[in-house]
Amino acid sequence: MTMKSFILLALSLTSVHTTTAAGSAAHRCFCQVTGTLDDCACDVETIDRFNNKEIFPKLQKLLSSDYFRFYKVNLNNPCPFWTDHSQCGLKYCAVKPCTPGEVPEGLKSSSYKYSEAASQDLEECEKAEKLGAVNGSLSDETRQALQEWKKHDDESDRFCMLDDVDSPESQYVDLLLNPERFTGYKGPEAWRIWNSIYEENCFKPYSVKRPLNPLASNSGQGFYCWLEGLCVEKRAFFRLISGLHASINIHLSARYLLDENWFEMKWSHNVSEFQLRFDKELTEGEGPKRLRNLYFLYLIELRALAKILPYFERPAFHLYTGQPTEDNEKKKLLLELLHMAKLFPLHFDETALFAGNKKEAMKLKEDFKLTFKNISRIMDCVECFKCRLWGKLQTQGLGTALKILFSERQIEAMPNASNTNPSFQLSRQEIVSLFNAFGRISTSVRELDNFRSLLSNLKQ
Repeated sequence: MTMKSFILLALSLTSVHTTTAAGSAAHRCFCQVTGTLDDCACDVETIDRFNNKEIFPKLQKLLSSDYFRFYKVNLNNPCPFWTDHSQCGLKYCAVKPCTPGEVPEGLKSSSYKYSEAASQDLEECEKAEKLGAVNGSLSDETRQALQEWKKHDDESDRFCMLDDVDSPESQYVDLLLNPERFTGYKGPEAWRIWNSIYEENCFKPYSVKRPLNPLASNSGQGFYCWLEGLCVEKRAFFRLISGLHASINIHLSARYLLDENWFEMKWSHNVSEFQLRFDKELTEGEGPKRLRNLYFLYLIELRALAKILPYFERPAFHLYTGQPTEDNEKKKLLLELLHMAKLFPLHFDETALFAGNKKEAMKLKEDFKLTFKNISRIMDCVECFKCRLWGKLQTQGLGTALKILFSERQIEAMPNASNTNPSFQLSRQEIVSLFNAFGRISTSVRELDNFRSLLSNLKQ
């Protein structure tokens, strides 16, 4: 064998070894991220195609508009669960609130509040006229009582806690200028948040003694095996939380600070960080299952968007920012997106949940609701303000999706005088969080394609 032939053979063998190693790196993260999802009629591949080609581009365009990019939030709520609470000192944890001049006038003016409530008031007046009301005047006491009843009805529908947007502590934040990314917030403080969520606020069989924290060592016992002992509703609850956790970890891995100098900061994909969180071997077999739960969460939020379409089709509903031309264009884009969501062929069937014995189902639904509300309150304990911002937004968005799916109220396109039940309502805070939360899930699904490619090209 000549020296030239030997070198060519050596290079060939090296190439084969590198390709095999690279392929195994991608396989270890995505080996189970395929096929039909548990408790669903849909498969991963259908979601990938639908999201990446259809939903993702339109959704990103919608979320860049003024109505959806400005989110009012209170980042100064005290932690309700423990007192030894501090603030993150890392510079990337900071959130820059908007100045009054940066917020569109339509969002902060009284005219916006009028436009948001106008359709509801009009419906109530029309109902009163059609019912032949003799006396339209109400005493102050009666009016106050009606407001309290309405507030109670609104609270009973909700699956999460919402900030008081009228509080002096609440401020507008431009989400595009405060993107979700890795801030350096980690260690015991961050783990306490997730441990409280998994260990204290996830349903589990009484026989499960070890921690539910999905990153805790399980000594190879199989973390997900205990899910088989839960009813479908409690399995769904855990998968939603796990999917949300997976999505957040994908965002942090995809927008990681790789380099910083005097001139620029380079935020990009950190493959090692992604592997640490999702590699089958590094997570004792659990990483790929977390990614499957991301797709389960996607189906839940997508189904909520399809179901809420009639609410936004009402002529009286406007995405009001005070810029009529842009507002009309964005409503058209919103309706296009929702019609697209409705046409998805393999939606999650929410009627399969809370469908047993009526009394038991109602009790389970109430437990489900109260537990998720508790998780939304835990977000006020996150010490990194940027993490708190996106944690609150995403839990509120998921809570709004659950409210849509399991509300006792009928979601209608037009007011119906014969319907004596209170009409279904969403606040602007709920609308903005709903679409931005789904935007985060959609982005995570899209980023998985990027990580597949990066892992496939990885030289080990």
